[in-house]
Amino acid sequence: MKTPRQTVEWTDRLLIGGEATSGNGPIREVYDPATEEVLFAVADPDAAQCDLAIEAAKAAFQSGTWADKELRSKLLAALADEMEARRADLTASVVYEVGTPIATAEVLQVSNAIRVLRRYASLAGSDLTATLPAEDGAVRGHSTVSYRPAGVVAAITAYNYPMFLAATKIGAALAAGCTVVLLASPQAPLSTLLIGEIATKVGFPPGVLNVIVGGPEVGRRVTENPAVAVVSFTGSVAVGKAVMQQASHHVANVVLELGGKSPAIVLPGADLKAIVKPLHQRYARNAGQGCASPTRLLIPAQDFDEFLDLSSLAYEEITVGDPWDRATIVGPLISDAHRARVEGYIQSALDDGGFIAAGGGRPDIERGWFVNPALIAGLPSTSRVCREEIFGPVAVALSYSDLDEAVSISNDSDLGLHAMIFGDHDIAVDLAPRLTVGQVSINGGGSGFRSDAPMGGFKQSGIGRESGTWGLMEFLEPQHVHWPL
Repeated sequence: MKTPRQTVEWTDRLLIGGEATSGNGPIREVYDPATEEVLFAVADPDAAQCDLAIEAAKAAFQSGTWADKELRSKLLAALADEMEARRADLTASVVYEVGTPIATAEVLQVSNAIRVLRRYASLAGSDLTATLPAEDGAVRGHSTVSYRPAGVVAAITAYNYPMFLAATKIGAALAAGCTVVLLASPQAPLSTLLIGEIATKVGFPPGVLNVIVGGPEVGRRVTENPAVAVVSFTGSVAVGKAVMQQASHHVANVVLELGGKSPAIVLPGADLKAIVKPLHQRYARNAGQGCASPTRLLIPAQDFDEFLDLSSLAYEEITVGDPWDRATIVGPLISDAHRARVEGYIQSALDDGGFIAAGGGRPDIERGWFVNPALIAGLPSTSRVCREEIFGPVAVALSYSDLDEAVSISNDSDLGLHAMIFGDHDIAVDLAPRLTVGQVSINGGGSGFRSDAPMGGFKQSGIGRESGTWGLMEFLEPQHVHWPL
């Protein structure tokens, strides 16, 4: 069923120091990737406006207004409530600017954003203070460890889940008592600017939340500002390394949620017919533009041919097309340039001797940056497409002889964000600790996204964690206070 396209009242106004203002920097056009049409134009801030946003956040932090835990909880809850009231607009904004199919956007983009803000509204009043017991051999005294907000946070989001990522970062930072400069991806800034508009409406004090847009130059201007205490970034490994270097100029903390090349291990004896469809749909959703997508499929050698046959059938049920159609699973990629990059990976797999076991090519759609999902086989685990994050609806099927080999292949990666295991529950639970990843989903996981569980990875998949108490702690500094008795 196709949902009528909804009209959204876009804004090009940045939020700096409580004031809605136009950027003085270069103007960038934001495209609808499903139609290739311009949605809106937004101007970046110039250097002076970047500095002003940081200064406004610093002044708001130093004023002490945001130290009020009850105020923080109240306004984060109000932000979630107003986003709930504007759910239709926010969903439409993401469908337009990212191309996420509407049925997916409603849940993964909008509902999860609202849920995480409600979680942090409840955590904003948390007292994490710990009293330490007397230490043997030390002078008798009293010691407490309390947690203080770090200060100004630069929160930088990616284009693939702009609203959810914004909510996750600002929710944690604001709940901790920090103030924020939120930098939206230049490829999908419109829904984030709407969040700034909503924050103003519900009464956030000036400077507590500032919202700007921009590319690498704006990002560098913000991350290298010595007033920034923490930089929270989601994006590629390469850009994450650059952000880390920039933040190191003044020794700011970093929270980095970077790339993934997640394995999905199908155990011997698993019900392939039950597994194959949801597994392929999992990495195909949002056009494969998800860092936790299971794009390395590890199949027992004795089941490999059957898995490929079933995959061909499952691919027939993966609808590619109009993101406003509720039957659509795969919408467009974010840009023509990114589509060319994804197709380049597929061609390199063929050049290396691999073959397309299911899917491939482009759909018969006149406009839009669409590509069909593709399952590649016939390559060793050391090949390029098996090691590098493609960020498109492309997976590679690999066979393994025993579980030790499956673990070895899974862990042989520079990345360690997520893994999936399908099959016998007890075997999967025993296998999970052997995988060097930040999250393991067994038989599809529990209840989907949990706002009270940590998100993040091992190795080059990042530093720190987001969501829940773990996300809150990234923006708090422990302070030990003690005195003699």
